[in-house]
Amino acid sequence: MNPTRLFDFIDYQNEKYPQERSLTYRDKGQEKSYSTAEIARLAQEVACGLWRLGLRPGDKIASVIVKNRPEWMALDLGMMQIGVANVPVYPTISPKEYEYIFNDATVKLCFVGDDDAGSVFKKVQQAQLAVPSLKTIYTFDKVNYAQSWTDLLGNTKDLDAVNRIKSNVDAQDLATIIYTSGTTGNPKGVMLSHDNIVSNIQSVQPLMPIGAGAKVLSFLPLNHIFERVCAYNYLYIGANVVFTGIDNLGGDTGDLKSVQPQFFTTVPRLLEKVYEKLYNKGLELTGIKKKLFFWALKLTNDYEYDKKYSGFRGLQHNLADKLIYSKWREALGGNIVGILVGASACPVKIARTFSAAGIPVREGYGMTETSPGITISGYKPNMALLGTVGPVINGVEVRIDASDGNYREGEGEIIASGRNVMLGYYNKPVQTAEVIKMMDGKRWMCTGDVGKFVEKDGKPFLKITDRKKELFKTSGGKYVAPAPIENSLKEHFLIEQVMVLGENQKFVSALIVPAVEALRDWCKSHSVEWKNMADALKNPAVIAAFQKAVDQYNPNFSKVEQIKKFVLIADSWEPVKADGSEAELTPTMKLKRRVILEKYKKAIQEIYV
Repeated sequence: MNPTRLFDFIDYQNEKYPQERSLTYRDKGQEKSYSTAEIARLAQEVACGLWRLGLRPGDKIASVIVKNRPEWMALDLGMMQIGVANVPVYPTISPKEYEYIFNDATVKLCFVGDDDAGSVFKKVQQAQLAVPSLKTIYTFDKVNYAQSWTDLLGNTKDLDAVNRIKSNVDAQDLATIIYTSGTTGNPKGVMLSHDNIVSNIQSVQPLMPIGAGAKVLSFLPLNHIFERVCAYNYLYIGANVVFTGIDNLGGDTGDLKSVQPQFFTTVPRLLEKVYEKLYNKGLELTGIKKKLFFWALKLTNDYEYDKKYSGFRGLQHNLADKLIYSKWREALGGNIVGILVGASACPVKIARTFSAAGIPVREGYGMTETSPGITISGYKPNMALLGTVGPVINGVEVRIDASDGNYREGEGEIIASGRNVMLGYYNKPVQTAEVIKMMDGKRWMCTGDVGKFVEKDGKPFLKITDRKKELFKTSGGKYVAPAPIENSLKEHFLIEQVMVLGENQKFVSALIVPAVEALRDWCKSHSVEWKNMADALKNPAVIAAFQKAVDQYNPNFSKVEQIKKFVLIADSWEPVKADGSEAELTPTMKLKRRVILEKYKKAIQEIYV
């Protein structure tokens, strides 16, 4: 069979290469596995259970889970079999945000996979009071006075009716509505059809470095389009997926070492933290061990994808691999053949260092509105170029639109066309028309990202240079792109987050959030007293260390783009705040510039006094 709808992928796996451990859930050392046939059966039972409750094609169901789990996949596959759209939502948002999304989508049910405190159920329950359409909240976990999702299971007497609906679901029908975590205003519901996502999966599948039976870890949120599409892709290729939490990955008993995966997807920040830990362990070494560590690290500086070492350099690389790099691979389980990074820009240094050490890191690019893939760096020769997000995938067309003229030579807004472009924003035709343009008889998605094509061996690779709305102009009339400067500075092990400033100002400055563990270790190794972050940032030696870091990266940019002043921020920037205040980051770790500008208004004013 050829899958054309998302729920076809489980039937495809069952037919082509059924797995005994298709989907596994690990938590606190415990695990439960489901075979391909069991997942297919659960999805069927879900479809029948929802049908008995009166759900019909066109209805919407919300889902909120703290950790990825096979039951969520069964729910997702089951509801789509009767034409019901899944509205997956982040567990970290506020009751008010749930209220807005549930009302906008008129969801009828909500399924919750909670944390130990049951906080998500409580937030959804609070929101339900203001959502007339939301009748029942089901839970995947045991919660007092809540209905269990198992109430839907075990009865397939309506299977004939369900199968009739299933056979009539069209590839162009709505499959899901995913609300974007925008940095301003209310989120918009991105409507994606089965064909939007299926076409993307089938374009990406040949680029994957794994096949049937491969072990993969899944810990990025399934409510985000990136990980969700990857999960369907794993069904398509017959991989064995282990769902876990990001907090369960590291250490000698963590899931990386116990599962020994061949592949996983991640966001750059996780790899940055792994790098920081490796670097800090190197600082703790003494004598010849310390020299060997930093010698091996320095060897990675000239690495490029597809580079082969020979002669004396080859001998050096082999020795470094035996003594140092092999230990890095062991920390990630020892079997990694590929890591795919998405959601935000991956620092070149991170991709270079890990790849040189035999841990292939590749980057993809896209957005929820394009289901999501636009470009992906491959693992085969001439399919990746450091500093780019890879070649355009099959079935997608990309243009660089410089029609408004505010770009450097060869740059412009990235616009994309293909079967992967969304149906539109739910209930928002005006906003849809603002981003989808008709040209040459095709629908083009205006991404808002600025980029250009660069070539390697005659093959074009897309390079992202900034966000269109984030370009700012200094008082001297010069345009500055903050993202490349921020991404470059974040390569330094002492720097966790950066926001570059300078709109209508004489010079460029920055707010810098230090990496706590790295700075604490640095203070220890440099005999600087550590009480807390706030005190440390007042120490002249610490300030000098960050000045040295800024001075290291400034020469990579033009004079007008170089950071003249900076402020060190003692707060951490998070995607969710414990006190309920507005977070500085989106759930995908992008800067909420408006929030940060307001929060640090006084510090910014002092920079430009």
